[in-house]
Amino acid sequence: MEACKGLLLLMVVLVLTVMQGRESEGQLAENFYSSTCPNVELIVKQAVSTKLSQTPITIPSTLRLFFHDCFVEGCDASVMIASANGDAEKDFTDNLSLAGDGFDTVIKAKQAVEALCPGVVSCADILALAARDCVVLAGGPAFSVELGRRDGLVSQASQVAGNLPEPNFNLDQLNTMFAKHNLSQTDVVALSGAHTVGFSHCGRFSDRLSNFSSNSPVDPSLDPGYAKQLIGACPINADPVINLDPETPATFDNAYYRNLVAGKGLLSSDQVLFSDSASQPTVIDFANNPGNFNGAFITAMRKLGRVGVKTGDQGEIRTDCTTFNS
Repeated sequence: MEACKGLLLLMVVLVLTVMQGRESEGQLAENFYSSTCPNVELIVKQAVSTKLSQTPITIPSTLRLFFHDCFVEGCDASVMIASANGDAEKDFTDNLSLAGDGFDTVIKAKQAVEALCPGVVSCADILALAARDCVVLAGGPAFSVELGRRDGLVSQASQVAGNLPEPNFNLDQLNTMFAKHNLSQTDVVALSGAHTVGFSHCGRFSDRLSNFSSNSPVDPSLDPGYAKQLIGACPINADPVINLDPETPATFDNAYYRNLVAGKGLLSSDQVLFSDSASQPTVIDFANNPGNFNGAFITAMRKLGRVGVKTGDQGEIRTDCTTFNS
């Protein structure tokens, strides 16, 4: 009898644990602001469009900002916080290269939203919407964004180390890091497709162009013609930026994967997706079928947007995205 009671109690605990997990995830909803700020998506899209008309860097910088935010402390706009002491997330070495235009996009969108719906919409949700809008405005697929995130109360540079993918990561390292956020290998390959827009500093891949190994000064996985082009574009003692996608750098499409097949992945962590036999079939599929890439990217973006979210009475709704309310 006691054994049965113990088993029943264990089952109840397990059921409650599962229900709590679902409840937390279920607090995000596409229509979260339907009664409190029904035009929020239109307001954000207009702000993003205005910013884009001022500078094309808006698209890659906002997308990258979203990825960096979600991978540290979850999707809670903690990367937006500015610290007078220089010890916030954005101050960590890997985040210093985040373009200011991404931050400005979110700040301007937040100001526009606050003018009509004060104290209602989180910076975290505005960043998620802005990232989606950037994909669409660059010619990528449209998709719905789940909303209801709250803004985090912690932003520390010390929390960033080891939580962002490095340009020299191999597939196992990428999979391990993404798996921490419930993202699969297919998600890794799909989200890497965001490198169809944007750029990178030469310093992030210069080791592929000289002294690569004792057998080959240049990374042999690089197309020789492309390698020669990069060597010419990256002079010694200089660190200019190079397009991640040499074919259609301003368009969100599947050219990134065709580039990988052709040996034109700029970062080692890009090219390894084709070089490694475990992920190569997915790269080839996305290179040949843009619809498959778009579908996988949408799935991965929605999963990414759920990482570490604060909901309910967690966190806060910041008035200013760059500072905590108190």
